[in-house]
Amino acid sequence: MTLPAGSNQGAGVHRGLALLVAGGMFMEILDGTVIAPAAPVIAADFGIPAVAVNVAITAYVLTLAVLIPSSGWLTDRFGARGVFMAAVAVFTLASLGCAVAPNLPVLTATRVVQGVGGAMMVPVGRLVVLRSTAKSDLVKAIAYLTWPALVAPVVAPALGGALSTYASWRWIFVINVPLGLVGLVLARRLVPDVRAGGATGLDWRGFALTAIGIAALVVGMENIGSGEPNWALVATALALSAAVLVSAVRYMLRVPRPLLDVRIMGIPTFRVTAVGGSVFRAVISAIPFLLPVFFQLGFGWTAAQAGLVVIALFLGNVGIKPATTPLMRWFGIRAVMLGAIGASAACLVGFAFVQRTTPLPLLLVLLALSGIFRSVGFTSYNSAAFADVEPALMTHANTLMSTVQELGAGLGVAVGALLVRLGEAVAPQVGLGSGADQPFRVAFVALAAILVLPAVEGLMLHPTAGDALTGRS
Repeated sequence: MTLPAGSNQGAGVHRGLALLVAGGMFMEILDGTVIAPAAPVIAADFGIPAVAVNVAITAYVLTLAVLIPSSGWLTDRFGARGVFMAAVAVFTLASLGCAVAPNLPVLTATRVVQGVGGAMMVPVGRLVVLRSTAKSDLVKAIAYLTWPALVAPVVAPALGGALSTYASWRWIFVINVPLGLVGLVLARRLVPDVRAGGATGLDWRGFALTAIGIAALVVGMENIGSGEPNWALVATALALSAAVLVSAVRYMLRVPRPLLDVRIMGIPTFRVTAVGGSVFRAVISAIPFLLPVFFQLGFGWTAAQAGLVVIALFLGNVGIKPATTPLMRWFGIRAVMLGAIGASAACLVGFAFVQRTTPLPLLLVLLALSGIFRSVGFTSYNSAAFADVEPALMTHANTLMSTVQELGAGLGVAVGALLVRLGEAVAPQVGLGSGADQPFRVAFVALAAILVLPAVEGLMLHPTAGDALTGRS
């Protein structure tokens, strides 16, 4: 079945297709974060310092960020089914390569190949769902596509730690192989061959500018999050990124068929998700990274204890999911979005005041609430993103959104690490002392303050934005 680019086929949501794509998204997001807790074990196996394993994490994130912008063109040129199946196959084979890697260089190389598959698998899969779902059912479809971003970053630390401790770090990648094989069989049956007729050539200049700018941004931010940041490299990379990305935007505003159509940012609901939503995603993505370390350094907990407690975030994510769509229907996307931002900021401030003596039930409630508002916020942003995008612009909109969301989620850890380092200098100055937990308290408050940015942008959104999508009258 071949569908033209601008079609929204049929009525209702194809649940099997949506769940297949969600499963692919889960694997991609999980593999972006699952290595971190296993880094010491991998390093011991290879006979290298633990900090050196960071290159395998960076290589994966960098490959994703650089190649995602080309996913829309590939879909229109070769068809969604073929590209999606090729992406799943590459991701699965690369996962097997990671599992048998004999040293760090081989692991890094196979992670790059894995990133190639992930860069195509997620945006292409989401585009298929968006194109084949009627506008009135878009909220329901997006609900399926939201859970991987909610669950994977929370499950990853516990899964990575458990597998590396009780089995082998190689099982982190082995589990992708049967999942990938099942995905290939289902993709052949479920994925329609969506493509654009008369697809043009790739915008190579736009691709080069975007790739260089994004690569420099990822290298700079990832270096901040490393154990011993090279500040000269950070400054150079971020300056280069700013200069090149500004040039890329200016270029893509001039040409008729750019790699990324940044003119779509003129759609208010899309812009709020692309800009404010990415800031929200970065802040929220830092929480599962900071909390386990905070509990271990500040409270003296083991890695297993910290990982288990953070699972409360996951329970909050999943528990509220059935209510997110009704909430948007009753109160509107804008009101729910602003409520999630404000409540998430309050939870972050709450984490800053948690002590070793805080009753465990109270801590679990706070974690669950943070997970609830994480879920509500992600769903409201994802629902608003494509509310006013015309079918003919869906490819460009999806590609641009995939790029900024990947960067937002991927750089959240680096932002959290930077704020902890700043907290080391600030904590003694504000009377918090020099305890191992105090920099994290500063970081939590700083993350809450950053949420002012998406809140201000959300306030500028029209109160009825997205009402046609949610069925609110």
